[in-house]
Amino acid sequence: MRQSHLLFLLMLCAKGTVSAQEPAPHIVLFFVDDLGWMDVGFRNDRLHTPNIDRLRASGLSFERAYIPTPTCSPSRASLLTGKEAARMQFYRHIPNTTKHGFTPEGRTTEAFSNWPGDPVQLPTRNWLPLEEVTYAEKLKAHGYYNMFVGKWHLGHEPYHPIHQGFDRQFGTGNQGHPGSYLAPFFRHGNPLPEATEGEYLTGVLTDESVRFITEYDRSGPFMLSHWYYTVHGPHIGRPDLVERYTREGMSGKYAEYAAMVTALDESVGRILKAVDDKGITDNTAIIFISDQGGYFDNAPLSGGKTGGDALGEGGARVPLIISYPGVTTPGTRTSVPVQSIDIYPTLLEMATGKSFRGENVQGVSLLPLLRGEKMKPRKLYFFRSYEDQRSAVIEGDWKLKRYHSGTYELFNLREDLVEENNRYADSPQVAKKLRRALQRWEEQVGVR
Repeated sequence: MRQSHLLFLLMLCAKGTVSAQEPAPHIVLFFVDDLGWMDVGFRNDRLHTPNIDRLRASGLSFERAYIPTPTCSPSRASLLTGKEAARMQFYRHIPNTTKHGFTPEGRTTEAFSNWPGDPVQLPTRNWLPLEEVTYAEKLKAHGYYNMFVGKWHLGHEPYHPIHQGFDRQFGTGNQGHPGSYLAPFFRHGNPLPEATEGEYLTGVLTDESVRFITEYDRSGPFMLSHWYYTVHGPHIGRPDLVERYTREGMSGKYAEYAAMVTALDESVGRILKAVDDKGITDNTAIIFISDQGGYFDNAPLSGGKTGGDALGEGGARVPLIISYPGVTTPGTRTSVPVQSIDIYPTLLEMATGKSFRGENVQGVSLLPLLRGEKMKPRKLYFFRSYEDQRSAVIEGDWKLKRYHSGTYELFNLREDLVEENNRYADSPQVAKKLRRALQRWEEQVGVR
């Protein structure tokens, strides 16, 4: 018995040693701007996204992934830090306009701005404070080289990616969106002045990410954060793709938008091919997520980026796919509600192989779901500026929305995905429980 017990312990130790010696994965994070939950080919057959579809087939698709504050800058702050944006006083996007006290180049000396007329009369941040700890800073401490490509929208030059844990940045300016997707891209502070007139922005950024992967020669792992400007407006598609969709019966802004989605898909495909050509596919984790819901029709989901219902499923629910070779089972799906704040601890667990125990981080690691295991149920909280809609909480199938005007809406998303049947009056116990939880959260966060 003693010999058997000793042999068992030795086997466990040997297994632990092998695990400890497994190399940390390279990581590629695709962060898309304004791509709706329905704006992918595997959910909408009018859009051609074969590469994103293949990515979904290679990993785990999260059917209920959400953004805590579905707005540009707050969404980015949450992804970087694992925190609910409202806790960092990120309530609205950084305006970058002279009307709000910024220079034409998108700079300001004021840490906060106010928005007259906004129901949320709280000062919102004009940059991500350097004191906030980003996933890049954490990964760097574990030997990662961090490359950032694309849109930042979390502050001007002193607060750019290279001051927030990233080793290099490319194509990053102060503005939240380009003036055009055809070069020259920006009217002021153009970060890509060498682009040839007429070049397409998505392609220029993709060229750099492909170059980075191809030429990477360091011994340690890399983390590539490819944050797209697309598919944010102005909706200008690549001409050849616009022509393709026009031939298929689309017209105007819809053909332009569809062309942008397919150009995005081609970009994803080129970067994944660079990973494959490098021979590192089996040791590269891929994450694909959007920063908020879509601008156009999100049916069957209600709401969207605009129109006063950004906390509707069409505004807060986004595509999320994670492919982690050796961990995720290809072609699987989960309906467990998760948020973008969960990416931060997930990245750290991927990098270290250890359970994440972070202070003041609301996100939780998604590794259990990636392994096909269960996660402890929890509530997800949301906050919104700009319109009457104020906050929301999701627990399981139930979702409660609160409005500045004092009204509440309660929906059972399993039975009513389109959020048409308000159950607030006929489900008083559920309504009371979630209302109290939401009130406590608002008080804790400081938005009550």
